Amino acid sequence: MALFLSLPRCLLTMTPTEIKLHTESRELELVYAGGESHRLSYELLRVLSPSAEVRGHGKPVLQTGKKFVTIRDIEPVGNYAIKITFDDGHDSGLYSWSYLHELCSNKDKLWNDYLQQLEQAGGKREPSMIGSWKP
Repeated sequence: MALFLSLPRCLLTMTPTEIKLHTESRELELVYAGGESHRLSYELLRVLSPSAEVRGHGKPVLQTGKKFVTIRDIEPVGNYAIKITFDDGHDSGLYSWSYLHELCSNKDKLWNDYLQQLEQAGGKREPSMIGSWKP
């Protein structure tokens, strides 16, 4: 599934011209003028959400069990950000173009830092329970 956002070209070069969701690989692709593109996993976007819930008002809250998270919806917010709704109910935090560009530019380091924090805390990427069943 691809989501296309029409944006004025006069905005900063860090503003994507197109956003695509790749549901099978669970990646969001940002396409920039000139054809440059970057992919960010849904999990990375969720665990590094710019929300107060994740950032913890100055003391970040480690997010665990988000390996299989998916994106339900993306909404443009003005000409400067998007709001992402995840299937775990998380929908706070605005992903500004500059924050998304920072994630793209530093994704390997940010991901490795996250994995280190998880290991140190004894956390897991996998959820403790996948799905639920009610009779």
